[in-house]
Amino acid sequence: MFLGQFHHTLDYKGRLSIPKKFRDEIKAGVLTRGLDNCLFLYSKEEWEALSNRIRQLPLTASSARSFSRYLFSGAIDSAFDKLGRITLPDYLKEHAQIDKNVVIIGVLNRVEIWAEKNWEEFNQKARDESSAIAEKLSESGI
Repeated sequence: MFLGQFHHTLDYKGRLSIPKKFRDEIKAGVLTRGLDNCLFLYSKEEWEALSNRIRQLPLTASSARSFSRYLFSGAIDSAFDKLGRITLPDYLKEHAQIDKNVVIIGVLNRVEIWAEKNWEEFNQKARDESSAIAEKLSESGI
């Protein structure tokens, strides 16, 4: 399970150091476009599990086709270098609006990579709406 929040910076070659506690669990992973203007980093095992769930979606459903295209067309295998860094391709940096300052967060089965300004905006909005979110989720049994 991935937990926590870490602030890092992208180096001049577009490489990002991933926290050791996350690297130890991921080993080698898959990096792709995430939702809410961030990037998702999955371990190979989690990526396979997600892929299998998406395979079960009906091909005739437009939303299923759109989501799988969105997720898989942006995905790349991502291995760590000797210093624990991954390289973020330009198209993924553009998607997440990442330039220099990055926040890396653990979210259960994945790691999310955010531009610092986007994370701060998202986090502030979530704090402002936390009571309403909690109430809505309580209706789902959470």
